Amino acid sequence: MNRFAFIIHPLDTSDFSRKYPFARSLPPWVIESALALMPPVVTSKITGIRSLTGAEAEGWFVGCTLTARQMLSLNQNFVMRKVISAARMAEQLGAGIVGLGAFTSVVGDAGVTVSKRVSIGVTTGNSYTAGAGIQALEIGAAKMGIDMRNCRVAVIGATGSIGSACSHLLADRVSDLTLVARDKAKLDLLANQLRGEYGLRVSTTTDIAEATGRSDLVVTASSAVKTIIDPGDLKRGSVILDIARPRDVSRKVAEERKDVLVIEGGVIKVPGDHVDFHFNFGFPPGLAFACMAETMILALEGTYESFSLGREYSAERVRRICELAEKHGFKVAGLRSFERALSDDEIESVRRNARSRAHSIVT
Repeated sequence: MNRFAFIIHPLDTSDFSRKYPFARSLPPWVIESALALMPPVVTSKITGIRSLTGAEAEGWFVGCTLTARQMLSLNQNFVMRKVISAARMAEQLGAGIVGLGAFTSVVGDAGVTVSKRVSIGVTTGNSYTAGAGIQALEIGAAKMGIDMRNCRVAVIGATGSIGSACSHLLADRVSDLTLVARDKAKLDLLANQLRGEYGLRVSTTTDIAEATGRSDLVVTASSAVKTIIDPGDLKRGSVILDIARPRDVSRKVAEERKDVLVIEGGVIKVPGDHVDFHFNFGFPPGLAFACMAETMILALEGTYESFSLGREYSAERVRRICELAEKHGFKVAGLRSFERALSDDEIESVRRNARSRAHSIVT
């Protein structure tokens, strides 16, 4: 049996209160103070994962007891000690590889230090997050009636690690690509590389609103600490894939722009007739985040070595994990937006609204 673990944490104190109802009457600061003192906890056992190859895997959700706010605001050495402690618990449970979920993959050096402190593989899951994100973008484009080969596509944060990998993945799928970042010299270097390798039309700009305002498809993966895309920045009928953490797209877009489709990647169907996470993280049974799925894929493959670490991501590595996902039976089963799954009816509503100028706040 192949074994893995995945580290999770409460995004805010309400997550803790949902699991422990007694805490609902407590002020957030009291809950966060208690969380900071708590050791890692085994949240649940994961069972029933079975590959198309016949290989099986089981694992654990291990809870790192800090909220997202604490992860970003507390002393980073303290935060890293908490994450490492959770990874060591995964090792003690018998996992061969551990995935870093949510903000545990963002803090510090994105898993590099954690991997040095344990003797098992460590991955952030970002390679499959990028690959499945592009697959989700393809699905979203098709549902919105957009032909990827004949539309304008923009990548925000293109010179960053995930943005660069996504740019390479898109370069053999589209014909008109706009790269956006702050450093014009790095942008031009990447653009020349993509033109040489793929022969497509590539333009560059440092103006986010200019790029998003004329693009049918947008991938945003910046390292900004606050949202950088507002309701008035987007073209009617466009699809925006936001795989940045913290998110790049303002929640106001979902509230005010009923004519654009914002997605955060794909919901992944995990292979196996009886997959059970024994933990409710908001998805129907058998569905998981792509970062979780990467850890499972590597476990099924028996690849107990660190895979996605640090801030550099190879397009070849993204392609490799997508190949392994297909081999073992993982696939994008739906789209999600602002932490929830999107129904086909909701997507069709966006498409209808996009055809009516009455639903657009931009012309």
